[in-house]
Amino acid sequence: MDKKIYKKTQNDIGTFDIKTYFFKIIAHWKMVVLFLAITFSFAYYKNISTQRIYGLNTTISVKEKSNPLFSSGTTIAFNWGGVSDKVETIKRTLKSRTHNEKVVRKLKLYIEYLHEGRFRMEDVYGKVPFSVALDSNKYQIQNTLIKIKIYLNDSYRLTVKFPEDKIVSLLNYNNEREREYLSPKIEYSKVYKMGEKVSLPFLNLTLNLNLDRSSNEVGNIYFINLKGINQVVGDYQNIRTTALDGTSLIEVSMMGSNKNKVVDFLNATVNELARAELIEKTNFARNTKNFIDRQFEITSDSLKSIEVGLGAYKKKNKIYDLSVEGENIFNETINLEKENTAIFNRLEYLDNLEKYIDTHNTYSDIPAPAIIEIEDNKIRSSIDELTQLSVEKLYWMDNVTLDHPSLKLVDEKIKTTRRILRENIKTLRVLFKLKLDKNKKRQAKFNYKLSKLPKKQQKLVNYQRKFTLTENNYTFLMQKRYEASIAIEATVSDITILDKAKDTGQISAIPKKGFNYAVALLLGLIIPTLIVVSKELLNNKIQTVEEIENAYEIPILGVIGKNTTHKNYTVFERPKSSIAEGFRALRSNLQFLFKKETSDTKQGKVIVVTSSVSGEGKTFIALNMATVFALSEKKTVIVGFDLRKPKLYKYFEMENEQGIVNHLVGQKSIKEITQKSIIPNLDVITSGPVPPNPYELLIRKETDDFIKYLKNNYDFILIDTPPVAIVSDALEMFRHADANIYVIRHNYTQKGMPKMIDEKYKAEKVSNISFILNDFSAKNNYGYGYGYGYGYGYGYGYGYGTYGNGYHDDEEKPFFKKLIGKFKKIINKKI
Repeated sequence: MDKKIYKKTQNDIGTFDIKTYFFKIIAHWKMVVLFLAITFSFAYYKNISTQRIYGLNTTISVKEKSNPLFSSGTTIAFNWGGVSDKVETIKRTLKSRTHNEKVVRKLKLYIEYLHEGRFRMEDVYGKVPFSVALDSNKYQIQNTLIKIKIYLNDSYRLTVKFPEDKIVSLLNYNNEREREYLSPKIEYSKVYKMGEKVSLPFLNLTLNLNLDRSSNEVGNIYFINLKGINQVVGDYQNIRTTALDGTSLIEVSMMGSNKNKVVDFLNATVNELARAELIEKTNFARNTKNFIDRQFEITSDSLKSIEVGLGAYKKKNKIYDLSVEGENIFNETINLEKENTAIFNRLEYLDNLEKYIDTHNTYSDIPAPAIIEIEDNKIRSSIDELTQLSVEKLYWMDNVTLDHPSLKLVDEKIKTTRRILRENIKTLRVLFKLKLDKNKKRQAKFNYKLSKLPKKQQKLVNYQRKFTLTENNYTFLMQKRYEASIAIEATVSDITILDKAKDTGQISAIPKKGFNYAVALLLGLIIPTLIVVSKELLNNKIQTVEEIENAYEIPILGVIGKNTTHKNYTVFERPKSSIAEGFRALRSNLQFLFKKETSDTKQGKVIVVTSSVSGEGKTFIALNMATVFALSEKKTVIVGFDLRKPKLYKYFEMENEQGIVNHLVGQKSIKEITQKSIIPNLDVITSGPVPPNPYELLIRKETDDFIKYLKNNYDFILIDTPPVAIVSDALEMFRHADANIYVIRHNYTQKGMPKMIDEKYKAEKVSNISFILNDFSAKNNYGYGYGYGYGYGYGYGYGYGTYGNGYHDDEEKPFFKKLIGKFKKIINKKI
């Protein structure tokens, strides 16, 4: 055979054949199905056993709404610092511990209502026929299941099982104090009526029936679990807040296993936020009203007292009107008194303000200058800023540690603002005192004029002046109180709930059933694929024709399938089998290896059969090749030239007492060592006794004469030789051969073993040699038994396409293998 015909290009060597691995994976379909069953079973179990988690949300709008009834003289409006800061502040407030504690206490979320489910205790908040009313002033058992079994006539059995010899924790929900309790009993159980108070050393509560309860609750079992406030609040601080870009909208969302609880919490948290924000926003108006109420009470008492005194004086002295001169002095002094009163009120406020700043650490309740008209905008601005910083500080104190940079920064700002406010108060106080000094001089002139009047007129003027001043102050306070009340009632929250949380039948977000099944499908395909590919990559044994073609230059003559009969005379005993047909194909292919001869020079053809190591089936190949030639009425002889470890005689069940060795040493003639086999036209020459010097016998002239004799007397001479990787005997026999066959056994011969003979072939030290892949099994190698186009003889049923159907007496293939065969043909055509 021309070596150049089979020389591979560089691209053919070491290529990764996707089709090859695809059919290898298909061949392991049972493993793929097994892994798919396992992964889908696991996905199904995960889907039914995983806690259902639902996601719900509510949307709020954060937009500052000013009250037109607020004026600069009546209140200092609450300011969140602009829309962007306000949104961020609200987001942080919703996550704060203080805010969430209010919501948890309001909804009593520290009381868990449970029901025993298939895989776990299920939260049945909002689905139980009763509600729990705790006596919050007394201690309650913590983190211990309280079993409630519903009986007839609105009664139930309460059961508590205590851990043996272990102390349980009790909590007072009012003051959050804890104490320990060791029960004298392992279990407490008693029947109570709904609405009856349960008073125990470890539990104090009342179970009240819900009006919308079901009528068939008898026999149902529920569980109550009381948890600590801080423990529950910590769980709810994970609420998610998302500000929608470009808007003042905030989406508040939460995940939970009980939709009723999630809905209630979301709605309660935004309602509590709106309520708290409204209180903060009207804080100054409330402080103003409280201040006015106190001043109004004092002024009212003073006005009544002065009015009684003035009436008594007029009646006693029988004087009811001021004289013209007294009226003029009264009008002049009354205006001056009004101015002095306003100054004194301002000074009093400044004193109170300074005292408040010096004695307080928080400034959310700064006295509001609602009735004194502080004209200095610096003071008003400083108070406003100080109040805002105080609110910000309270937020940071609830959410960060004392050494947090944000808290330290706020403290520094408060110190700076407070220092500026003190300076402004000091400056304004000096200005007011200067005005008082000026007014005192004016008052002295009025007093001098008043002293010129008669005594009765002087006293009447003083009474009238006090009454008028007090009456004016009384009227002023009434007006301011009315304004403050309107401001409080008319103020609305800056938070508007646009979309309340509601259970509209949302499906659970967890588990993701479709995703889990997709992952199961992926893993069910990837894992067996990795196993097959890893197995192939780690397998050092030759598996396929492609591996031989890609690794070596020596061409492949054919493929012989696996002998399932465990008989040596496969071709003779089962001539219609696929293996027999494979050997016939090899016989045809061998014709192309022989040189053409004329009738005058025609001699028998010598075929040397060898392999890398023992056990690869070279003797089996030689025997059945000889049988094929013999059955075609060709005179054939098979010669056992494995002088070191002879096996040929065992295959033919012959004696090995005499053979080639006896002839080569001159003891026996060729006819004496030749034996007839049970196969017509096939003679056998065994090796004979093992000689001490096998190689020396092979290189003797007697060996050459022996081969020459056989070529003159037989049509085909099959020579069985030792493995070339062990000894060099076979290489010596190559010089006599017309064709050399090198046997490679599927899944037995290691990949590097044929390298030595291939190197000799490439170096042209060996010629006219071909590989035969023996014992090939298509079971795990779909895709290798068809359509190579080389005319290989394949010894298995997949090698003949439509020609093979019905011509072999092999067992019928299973249905799935038939299906795979058809599938392979379709894929092969497309590829």
